[in-house]
Amino acid sequence: MRIMSFILASAAVYAVCLSGCASMPEPTGSRAVAVWNLENVSPEASSQPDLGQVLSGEILQTIKERADVRVVEREKLVAIMEELKLGSSDLADDSTRLRVGRMIGAAEMVFGGYMVVGGTMRIDLRRVDVETGKVVKTAKKTAGSNDITGWIKASQDAAAELYSK
Repeated sequence: MRIMSFILASAAVYAVCLSGCASMPEPTGSRAVAVWNLENVSPEASSQPDLGQVLSGEILQTIKERADVRVVEREKLVAIMEELKLGSSDLADDSTRLRVGRMIGAAEMVFGGYMVVGGTMRIDLRRVDVETGKVVKTAKKTAGSNDITGWIKASQDAAAELYSK
């Protein structure tokens, strides 16, 4: 009987310890947002490197700084894509990306692209409601085509504009 009491007490202590390790609940009113890599839609003749992942990282970080928005980590996106065996051609379709967004619990997704033409680089972003597929807001920013620092600033400014009032 003592052994049984010891086991039950140990199990109770273990359960309490585990509950303390559980993740904190999300703040009420926060929206989950997933950010996709920007697509390079520049003409083929462009000599600029593909910086879609770098620019998307800046966008993600800018959005993450907002108190009312929770960013879905990119690892979750990658895991779902691998599980569903989705290739890059599958992800060209916005409806497929929105389906992935629903699966990871995102309420909104940020899509976009950048284009380098002549002396200008332009970033276009769109914030999309996952349930309806409706574009909630868009943002466009430009920078000099040879100014990588300007590209980063433009991506940050566009992300801030997407979530401005």
